Amino acid sequence: MILVTGATGNVGRELVRELDEAGVPFRVLVRDPARAAALPGERVVADLSDPGTLPPAFAGADRLFLLTPGIGLDHARHAVAAARSAGVAHIVHLSSFNVLGDPMPAMGRWHHEREQAIRASGIPATFLRPGGFMTNAFDWLPTIRKAGYVLDPFGPGRYAPIDPADIAAVAALTLTTDGHQKQEYVLTGEELFTVAEQVKILAAAAGRDIAVRAVTTAEEAVAARFPNGAPPALAEAIVEGFHLMRADIAGFRTDTVERLLRRKPRTFADWCTRNADAFRGTH
Repeated sequence: MILVTGATGNVGRELVRELDEAGVPFRVLVRDPARAAALPGERVVADLSDPGTLPPAFAGADRLFLLTPGIGLDHARHAVAAARSAGVAHIVHLSSFNVLGDPMPAMGRWHHEREQAIRASGIPATFLRPGGFMTNAFDWLPTIRKAGYVLDPFGPGRYAPIDPADIAAVAALTLTTDGHQKQEYVLTGEELFTVAEQVKILAAAAGRDIAVRAVTTAEEAVAARFPNGAPPALAEAIVEGFHLMRADIAGFRTDTVERLLRRKPRTFADWCTRNADAFRGTH
């Protein structure tokens, strides 16, 4: 039995779909049953912030997909403790490529601490370390709908965004086949883009003009990723990350998705076509 956390998120939704289509037994841990109403599989209401709620969710699970929200370590610690008590034999953890930074940025340090907590548990683990998600383009919606532009914090910086569906496919593979314990997989898309290049592809798919406006303040940089704001520590980490990405004009990508899945990663153009309706509308 596989226990899936984060099942209502961009990766988790795709993962439970993969597992359901493959006929693999799984259970989803949810805090809000209403948000998970459309998900397949067995559902157990629990909260990673409350260890006392976790034993029923973990009972009988031998594999765990662990995705913890926010910037703290408590959720990961609670999940690992519950996994040890339940006899979970394999954890697949969604981490971040930021742990590879030298020096490691704040965003990477938080993920690194979670990885270390899992290693200390003694439970064999697989660490998935994706770069930027294609679904981060949804963060552009407020300014696109209001004024027809996207805030660009990267300028000449390039990166290779990955479709969360590809992350989910790798997660499903590592959860259901042997040989992935104690492995670390850095996951990116195949295509390197600036934000302006992404916006051009998105505008073509949506059939509308979308301008690009350079970020001029730290506050705008945070708003480009979290339109509704972010806690101070996270805001500082976001600005730090954007400075690093702006400086990376060559870009970073891996062939890990293709090696594991034996197919090319999904393209950003395909993602835009599938999600074009969300970007059509006013202005």
